[in-house]
Amino acid sequence: MSASANNASSIDALIRKLAREELVDMVPYQSARRLFASGDNEQANSKTWLNANEAPGQGKYQLNSENINRYPDFQPQALLNAYSNYCKLSVKSILATRGADEGIELIIRSFCKAYQDSILICPPTYGMYAISAENHGADVIKVPLINTTEAKCQLDLEGLKAQVGKVKVVFLCSPGNPTGNTLPQAEIKAVIEMFKDSAMVVVDEAYYEYTSEDFSADQINTKLISTYDNVIVLRTLSKAFALAGLRCGFTLASEEVITLLSKVIAPYPVPAPIAEIASQALTNDLALMQTRVINANALRTELITWLEQQNWCCEVFPSDANFVLFRCNNLSEKDTVFNLLVENNILIRDQSKQLQLENCLRISLGSEAEISQLKQLLETLK
Repeated sequence: MSASANNASSIDALIRKLAREELVDMVPYQSARRLFASGDNEQANSKTWLNANEAPGQGKYQLNSENINRYPDFQPQALLNAYSNYCKLSVKSILATRGADEGIELIIRSFCKAYQDSILICPPTYGMYAISAENHGADVIKVPLINTTEAKCQLDLEGLKAQVGKVKVVFLCSPGNPTGNTLPQAEIKAVIEMFKDSAMVVVDEAYYEYTSEDFSADQINTKLISTYDNVIVLRTLSKAFALAGLRCGFTLASEEVITLLSKVIAPYPVPAPIAEIASQALTNDLALMQTRVINANALRTELITWLEQQNWCCEVFPSDANFVLFRCNNLSEKDTVFNLLVENNILIRDQSKQLQLENCLRISLGSEAEISQLKQLLETLK
């Protein structure tokens, strides 16, 4: 055995001896970039990325680097003010984070005792809820979504009721990822009422902007924060604002909950350049964001109609997000569709390992040209 192999074996043995046992063999969350990682920018730019629910286009922002030698404010005031104006909540109810993912981490760390408490998720859903819980040593209880005569991928209210008193945090994703549907407001409110004395209910609204093209409309779930003590809403600038590379999100809750989460978060969570760009986007680019959403929603309607006409597609899921989930007739056809696109540098997401999503693929709504290229390629399949 070579010296390098011996060294690797020795390090592995040390890790297994010292690390938390459940983390050693845990499979990390497979993000879109992790699945198709490339250190070569030229190679990365040659691909059409339709697997991460990113918005198309590039923003142009000016940065002031005068104070780059200084640590940023714990919570940059200009950023909080800008998001307060946008979401109609007091700045005291807003915590800026490194993407909504950090909000998930903070909530679990703040409300769940390691190796004692549990979270509840409703699969198929966003994978980071479970990964973050496992990283912290919290158990994960699953109450899968159900299909009713009225709609697909709805909450199982009876199943959720059976878990009252057994969990500390309930995660609801609306619109769902990877399903795409918005949960009925009555069901969300029913869950909040159900767990009002025993668990925090987190409504993940990463795709909120795609549910309506009227941003002067009531932001219903944020209003629930003033009515119920156990409501937390997650938001992000990664989707409709086309700032995924910025990693800027927001956790919205009562002042008391925000104070608690502020005890757990890192001392400088939002870098000054990030806060500056995000503030500009929230102040100057709301009309641009709204236009982006309108275009994406129109493209979504066209893509759904086209998918429904393809012989290899047997089901298209309703979507209020910037992606479309669909099911192929069988495993062979699913692999054929997926592999043909990959071979031509078009990347979509295979969701078939998720509960209830056998043979399902998900297409992010890129630009009109990118979706047209995808359709032209797949039309070669018979």
